[in-house]
Amino acid sequence: MKDIVKILQQNARISNAALGEMLGISAEAAAAEIEKLEKSGVIKGYSVIVDDDLYDKSTVYATIELKVTPQRDCGFDDIAKTIMMYDEVESVSLMSSGAYDLAVEVKGNDLKDVAFFVSERLATIDGILSTSTHFILKKYKEKGIFIDGEEPDERGLG
Repeated sequence: MKDIVKILQQNARISNAALGEMLGISAEAAAAEIEKLEKSGVIKGYSVIVDDDLYDKSTVYATIELKVTPQRDCGFDDIAKTIMMYDEVESVSLMSSGAYDLAVEVKGNDLKDVAFFVSERLATIDGILSTSTHFILKKYKEKGIFIDGEEPDERGLG
């Protein structure tokens, strides 16, 4: 199961035949394993990693750190669920320690979009004590994929 997930994380478009060949199983068995992983919820979906410099240079990404007051009986979950519902939000993570509780990754059309989202939507949610926004200037690697297309050499030095 872990081998299939690792392969799909690198190339979700791999054919069942190629996947089966890599794992020493038939294409049908590979398809059945993928279906089982999807139905059990291990695989939540598939996505495309985009080089925004080539696709849409105006896209802006930011990581927003939130200091939050946990809610009685649900901790951080209700606030995280509220934040997750916004279209701008790419991910929400609970952090284990440090100066903030939740890390929120957002995408906007420009700096003003992100600034508006933080000031008018996030900051107004009950329980959010403070925000700290960090704009992402350039992505080099995402989900194990090199964005600029330059793979390192086999020694990992290039």
